[in-house]
Amino acid sequence: MSIFKAYDIRGLAGVELDEEMAYRIGFYLPTLLGSDQVLLGRDARESSPALHQAVLKGILDAGADVVDAGLCTTPMLYFAAGQYGYRASIQITASHNGPEYNGFKISGANALPVGYEQGLGKLESMVRQAPKTAGRRGSAKQMDFRLPYLAFLQEKTGNYQPQIPILVDTSNGMGGLLAPSIFGKDATYLFLDIDGRFPGHDPNPLNPDSRRVLSEAVQKQGAALGMIFDGDADRVMFVDEQGAFISPDLMIAVLGHHFLPGRPPAKVLQDIRSSRAVAEYLAQWKAEVYTWRVGRAFAASRLRTLDGVYGGELAGHYYFRDFFFSDSGMLAALLITRVAEEFAEKGIPLSALIQTIQPYHNSGEINFRIEDKAGAIQAVLDVLPEGEAPVSIMDFDGYRLDFPDWWFNIRASNTEPYLRFIAEAKYPGMLASKLSLLESVLNSVQ
Repeated sequence: MSIFKAYDIRGLAGVELDEEMAYRIGFYLPTLLGSDQVLLGRDARESSPALHQAVLKGILDAGADVVDAGLCTTPMLYFAAGQYGYRASIQITASHNGPEYNGFKISGANALPVGYEQGLGKLESMVRQAPKTAGRRGSAKQMDFRLPYLAFLQEKTGNYQPQIPILVDTSNGMGGLLAPSIFGKDATYLFLDIDGRFPGHDPNPLNPDSRRVLSEAVQKQGAALGMIFDGDADRVMFVDEQGAFISPDLMIAVLGHHFLPGRPPAKVLQDIRSSRAVAEYLAQWKAEVYTWRVGRAFAASRLRTLDGVYGGELAGHYYFRDFFFSDSGMLAALLITRVAEEFAEKGIPLSALIQTIQPYHNSGEINFRIEDKAGAIQAVLDVLPEGEAPVSIMDFDGYRLDFPDWWFNIRASNTEPYLRFIAEAKYPGMLASKLSLLESVLNSVQ
């Protein structure tokens, strides 16, 4: 499986992604993006310093200059790229993957993501050629963007700091670089120390085992909510005051309370896996909710094309027009906590707010390791009962079929060797019966 994915570059460090490959990626990046200067950052994984040096050398040997941001969250690099007009940037990180992985997230002008369709496919071909050092060697300088980024976040949130008791789990990831400055000394922090081995737990908030300590601590300490960031802090997820996990797509609806009241109908983006509840809830503000493909390479570009106010994904990414149409876990966390605090002041806990949003029963995303993904998808489509016609069909990211009282999405993962399936129904019995049927089909073709 290629390290050049739909959204980024990612693979086993030292095996699939070594220093030679990192050097070549750095060398050809200025040509790919048409820039003689590249903004460079990294996370704290044990493999990151060596990859950082290889990428840096490649860029300099290509004759381009480097602005080295050093250790930073991925959204901090997006901020620097957008705020200061860099036309090329690369963050060394494997995001939510374990410590044995590493990778690169690449952006072009205006912090626009570079996915496979936007240039990574071309870069994959370019790195097969042996680099020829340019006549001029570039120069490097270091810059720290932490203070400007913190000032930017304060400006966008009205200098808000939470007054309700909260727990913040940064997963030993890059979120620990900023969290105390953002959420203040009164918050309780878990796994705050930055450690690229991720000794506290897996840096993927979607993993229930990763959230276990957070959920237990919220209940024990009587906090109003808990939040957990992934390894590079571009994603954030939440548990309510009872320690129950909140499906991240529902937070798109929660964010409506910040962005939508008192303004003309706005455009909001969701991904193809999002609950029907999101659009139904945002209808109170007459929001136009658009559905699109999964992943930053698609979501950020689509939100920009729409000139949407904000958007989100089931994976815990939240995108903002006022953040260069990019995703920031910290900005999302501040805004969602602020909404939760406003409801808490009315005596409404976060769990009660979520209950008003979500009337449906949802399976959550289920993964199947299947070699013949296309065949499995077709098998599911073929087994649908006769006479049960979908009211809508989306086919731009796998398939989403909506029926009067239920829907499902089935799609091949763009980053992992899985077929992903999710379903939602109006009644629990209906969800159970649909899942039983469709899971049996998928299990039969593994």
